[in-house]
Formats: sequence, structure tokens, C-alpha cells
Amino acid sequence: MTHPTDRHTDDFDDLDTLLAQARTLGPADLGAADRFLTRRRAARSRNRAGWLTGALASAALVAGLIVLRPATPLPSSAAYDAYQSAWGADW
Repeated sequence: MTHPTDRHTDDFDDLDTLLAQARTLGPADLGAADRFLTRRRAARSRNRAGWLTGALASAALVAGLIVLRPATPLPSSAAYDAYQSAWGADW
């Protein structure tokens, strides 16, 4: 008499064989991996350059706004006005 799980053992053997074949790398797999990694490195370097350009442009914009902004006189405070009126204009 055969055990009911004996039938499944044969299925697992076939699956093990299939997975072992899938794990072995062939020349086409190595070429595809090389192409993928080359494109990935190029995309990452473009991404870094784009980020750096954006940061520099933002810094230049902020610096330009600070330099070109007209200087506004500081408002005098109420305490300064009271002190000046108590002592007069000659202090």
C-alpha cells in the first residue's frame, strides 16, 4: 500500500529540479544583468546631478533675493519714542 503523500513527493522532486534549473545563470542572464546594472548606474548618476543642480539653483535664488531686497528701516519702538520724548532731542 502506498502512502497518500508519496504522490506529492514526486511533485516536489520535479519542483526541486525546476528551481535548480532556474538558479543556474547562463550567458543570457549575465548579459541582461550587466545591461540592467549599466542603465541603473547611469540613471542614478543623472539623478544625483539633477538634485545638485536644483539645490544650487535654489541657493542662488535665495541669495539673489536677499541681496536685491531693499533694506527697510526698522520701526521705532514705543519705548524708544517715550524715552526720546522724555529727554528731548538733545540727549
